[in-house]
Amino acid sequence: MGSAVGRRYQINSLQRGLSLLNLFAGAGTTLDFARIAELSNLPPSTLHRFLVNLQSAGYLSCDEAGDYRLGVSCVLLGQAAIGALDIRLASRPYLQELNRRTRETVHLTVPNGTSAVYVDKIDSPEPLRIHSRIGSSVPLHCTAVGKVLLAYLPPTEQSSILERLELKRFTVHSVGSLQELQAELRRVRKKGYACDLEEHEPHIRCIAAPVWDHTGAVHGSLSITGPAVRMTIARIRELAPLIQEAGRAISQELGFRRTAEARCSGIRPPKAAQK
Repeated sequence: MGSAVGRRYQINSLQRGLSLLNLFAGAGTTLDFARIAELSNLPPSTLHRFLVNLQSAGYLSCDEAGDYRLGVSCVLLGQAAIGALDIRLASRPYLQELNRRTRETVHLTVPNGTSAVYVDKIDSPEPLRIHSRIGSSVPLHCTAVGKVLLAYLPPTEQSSILERLELKRFTVHSVGSLQELQAELRRVRKKGYACDLEEHEPHIRCIAAPVWDHTGAVHGSLSITGPAVRMTIARIRELAPLIQEAGRAISQELGFRRTAEARCSGIRPPKAAQK
């Protein structure tokens, strides 16, 4: 029924105009009339009318050489869309689904200097569960959420933060040296997720995955946390695809697309995160 309603209200000319704009979004550059005609399969006379209308409305601009590019109106719309994106709003349904499927506490964090801050959470329904609160900060070097945020930083930013970190050993499992931490961050990038195996708090284990934004940068991290008696190594491995899938879905909600690349040289989002 929904598809039938969609077809009834579909305006073919509007769909064609939007398709033309999408050609430029994919190309990320200028296109001349011949190339647009080739990509759109529209007759020259029809295409000319569309281009004139899009240009007059500011959605396309055309230079003296006859090359078209996205216009100011597209920029304004893009800025408005980016401003409307809220990582908490985009993440909430996925937090709820993770909580339902795992019955463990789930967190959403964002970076704040040399710490990670909880900006949202859903508690485990189990009697035995961890205690945390929105707004609290956790260290980067010995938490799964923190290691994810560190691992995908551009090299210069990562080096700057590593220099300022106090590698405090919270438990016997905490990393104790910069070399050990750097090796762990390389493993995080290779696997696509991070673990905290009682490194921040005894008897607490966690797995986290990155959330990419529209620029291709890691905007936050998503985690599943529980007591070590339930979060066995085997279960953590089972949870890895689940939390990575949620991170990819949230990333797409935030505007991550194939054309966005990680700002960190040599580091790209996992292929499965690309749409």
